[in-house]
Amino acid sequence: MTDLSLTVRSRTIDVLHRLWTKERVWLISAAILALLFIFATPLGVTTAGFVAQNLANVAPFLALSVGIAAYAGATGADGLIARAFTGSPVVMFLIAAAIGGLSPFCSCGVIPLIAALLAMGVPLSAVMAFWLASPVMDPSMFFLTTGVLGFEFAVAKTLAALGLGVLGGFTVHVLSHAGGLSDPLREGVGNGGCGGAKVRTVQPVVWKFWRDEARVAKFWREGIKTTLFLAKWLTLAFILESLMLAWLPADLVARSLGGTGLAPIAIATLVGVPAYLNGYAALPLVGGLMGQGMAPGAGLAFLVAGGVSSLPAAIAVWALVKKEVFALYLAIALTGSFAIGLLFQLWTAL
Repeated sequence: MTDLSLTVRSRTIDVLHRLWTKERVWLISAAILALLFIFATPLGVTTAGFVAQNLANVAPFLALSVGIAAYAGATGADGLIARAFTGSPVVMFLIAAAIGGLSPFCSCGVIPLIAALLAMGVPLSAVMAFWLASPVMDPSMFFLTTGVLGFEFAVAKTLAALGLGVLGGFTVHVLSHAGGLSDPLREGVGNGGCGGAKVRTVQPVVWKFWRDEARVAKFWREGIKTTLFLAKWLTLAFILESLMLAWLPADLVARSLGGTGLAPIAIATLVGVPAYLNGYAALPLVGGLMGQGMAPGAGLAFLVAGGVSSLPAAIAVWALVKKEVFALYLAIALTGSFAIGLLFQLWTAL
């Protein structure tokens, strides 16, 4: 083998290695779709349509959240936002959970805001409170829940959002106070997550950032970077979700969630985690299952767990934060959803 061929082969391997390192998520998604189109064409077409439809559905929320994050960074307002979250931890938990309950973001749309808040230097405890409460309830969801499942269920879901947010904030605060979770973001995401300098140092804010070429460049750079980051992970997540829905019989889920006692609530919590359900589409499904005998506590646990830690959201969170933060997020979502379902079941039994 000549020196030229060895050099060409070495460069090819190097290019492939760098491509795999930087774009492995896109490559995996493309490989799955290619295999489906070759060996199961109808399922491939269905999966591609499912991915496109769901990306289109979350696009407005993602565009709004990415735009807010990029605007805060370009104007320098991120420092003001970070300083607004200083003070009493308990007050921060309550405020963050309340804001989360009023925000219109879904479990996927809230991800870029989470990354931005952590990069700004907002404490993880307050961010976690907002993070957990936001996907569970918003004003329009409250009225729709009232119409489908009743006023009592809507109030319970609202309290669940606030309670889960406070639980998450308090848990993270205790762990952080003990010296853990000081740097939650993965390498290359934001600025690492601690961001203490932004809290301590007041930076000048330029609200009309479009008059400064450097700030405009930062706005587009951060916006495009965040959009591409989320797009690749959500594409993979929606592909996996489509396959899960195709291979997991709906009647099996319905039968598993029926009955009374602790078991249906626990099963509903576990099923809700991987099963991505748009909150508006999930309501009539849960209403139908409750009409067939599913316990109210199981229904609430299913909605809360599914809203907070659906498959696309979980995959995006996995790409965003370090493993210990991801494990804590899932643990709080699971235990909190189960406890919420159990408490609501006890309340309805009175």
